[in-house]
Amino acid sequence: MKAIWNDQVIAESDNTIVVENNHYFPAESVNKSFLQDSSTHTTCPWKGLASYYTLNVNGRENKDAAWYYPEPKEAAANIKNYVAFWKGVKVTE
Repeated sequence: MKAIWNDQVIAESDNTIVVENNHYFPAESVNKSFLQDSSTHTTCPWKGLASYYTLNVNGRENKDAAWYYPEPKEAAANIKNYVAFWKGVKVTE
C-alpha cells in the first residue's frame, strides 16, 4: 500500500493494519521528512488519545492529515507505532 499526497509517496508498506477502513502504516515505512508535529489531539473511546502530524510536501501544507496513537488502549495495542492518513491523502495499492 502507498499513501500519496501532492504527487509524493508519504508512506509505503506491504504490512499495513486496517482499522475502521483506515490503513495504518508502520512508522518505519513513513517518510518522516514530510511530517511536522501538530498540537492537535483527539480521543477515541476504544483506541485512546490520538496525536497528529501536518504534511509539508513541495511547499504545500495539509494540516493534521496524519494521525497515530502513541499509547493506545489495550484493544488497539496492535496499531502502536503505526500512522494513518486522511484529508485528501490517497491510499492505494
